[in-house]
Amino acid sequence: MQLEEAVSKLLGEHVEELSSLQQLHWASNRYALLLIFQGMDAAGKDGAIQHVMSGVNPQGCQVFGFKQPSAEELEHDFLWRTTLRLPERGRIGMFNRSYYEEVLIVRVHPEILRSQGLSEELRDETTIWDERYRSIVDLESHLYRNGTRIVKVFLHLSKEEQRKRFLERIDEPHKKLEIQPLGHSREEILEALHGGI
Repeated sequence: MQLEEAVSKLLGEHVEELSSLQQLHWASNRYALLLIFQGMDAAGKDGAIQHVMSGVNPQGCQVFGFKQPSAEELEHDFLWRTTLRLPERGRIGMFNRSYYEEVLIVRVHPEILRSQGLSEELRDETTIWDERYRSIVDLESHLYRNGTRIVKVFLHLSKEEQRKRFLERIDEPHKKLEIQPLGHSREEILEALHGGI
């Protein structure tokens, strides 16, 4: 019980400090802060964002999740949907996933790249990944030069822990939605999890 009380006290102190820092950040109105949360499925991105948000004034924050791109988003370059959501000076923006999906998930699942409507020239496997990495570096350099500070957080977990978390989510109605968009039934998900991810 002592450990739990100590952790709760420490969290309270950090929440208080974060709140004070946010007020200074907003009042100075000189910089924007962008927190990017990337991670494996079930790694806890939503939970991490909730903990960060517990110490800040919601009026000074924006939280955006980037899952599968919409039809409209696919009609634009891969950075378009995230650049629309960048925070203004004095504000904190949080991305649950980001443009990094385009060099992580899309690279592992080339069918996604084919569905993006790009010409064959733009989908050239020998150049596209280096070009996308360069675009990301250029964007982040541009943002830095213009007063946006970026903090990137990658949440990792083992395949066994991921399997355990997926199994827990299957029977929790509010969490089930996080895995159902895969288009599989409960039985198909269980079979895949028991057979290995």
